[in-house]
Amino acid sequence: MASLKEIRTRIASVSSTKQITSAMKMVSAAKLRRSQDSIIKLRPYANKLQEILSNISRNVDLSDENVYTKQRHPDKILLVIISSNRGMCGAFNSNVIKKAISVAEEKYEQQFRAGNVSFITLGKKAYEYIKNKNYNIVNFKNDLFDNVSFQSIASFAQIIMTDYAEGKYDKVEIIYNQFKNAAVQILTEEQFLPIEIKQDEKSTFKNYDYIFEPSKEYIIHDLIPKSIKIQLFKAILDSIAAEHGARMTAMHKATDNATEIIKDLTLTYNKARQASITKEILEIVGGAEALKG
Repeated sequence: MASLKEIRTRIASVSSTKQITSAMKMVSAAKLRRSQDSIIKLRPYANKLQEILSNISRNVDLSDENVYTKQRHPDKILLVIISSNRGMCGAFNSNVIKKAISVAEEKYEQQFRAGNVSFITLGKKAYEYIKNKNYNIVNFKNDLFDNVSFQSIASFAQIIMTDYAEGKYDKVEIIYNQFKNAAVQILTEEQFLPIEIKQDEKSTFKNYDYIFEPSKEYIIHDLIPKSIKIQLFKAILDSIAAEHGARMTAMHKATDNATEIIKDLTLTYNKARQASITKEILEIVGGAEALKG
């Protein structure tokens, strides 16, 4: 059994850890509220934009109108991985990295073997892992989360869109954690380019006969790039909210675990202290009896 001093030292250490995890939980909870508000406000706009594109596509063949909607044979693949810069958020980063590797090695096995699968990492955790694996990283942006704004993300999205338009890639996918609630993050693999126009059969807007002003071409060439940039912006906001939710949950569990460990250590300490007192009493009684004899 450990000495009383060792147990006291461990209790103090776990108590200090508990204070840290409790503070991190409260910080993540505050950040989560702000991030959650941002993604919840953006989703209706992104969904409405997608709905408008879907409605237009019923009357216009967008695949022939725009380079970003034209389907190609997927010979060259780009995977955009959205992780975080910091850890201590449970399996948040490991899940998204494992998913990205699985997509590269299994879904695009032929392209991966041929060296035609490239990566863009957003976040230090994904960058460090992919770099250590010696995979082809064509770009990384670890400082994108320092000052999140639509302008900065739209500029980065434009770089990807330009590379795609120039034929550097035939297909681009985003892999990230989608925010559902503080305890649940949905691992998501989403096609970024070419843009997918979803035809919702349940939609009430089935037969809109649009009047285009100023022109059909202008609307299409303005709406589609904006939709693409919004998609990346939404994915990053989702990932940020999911990260704070995952960290808050992880720190909550860590705090509960620290509380349980302190209880167990305190019980062990009391037992050891009682045994030490009992031993001292027996030694005193034994010494007294020896003197009588």
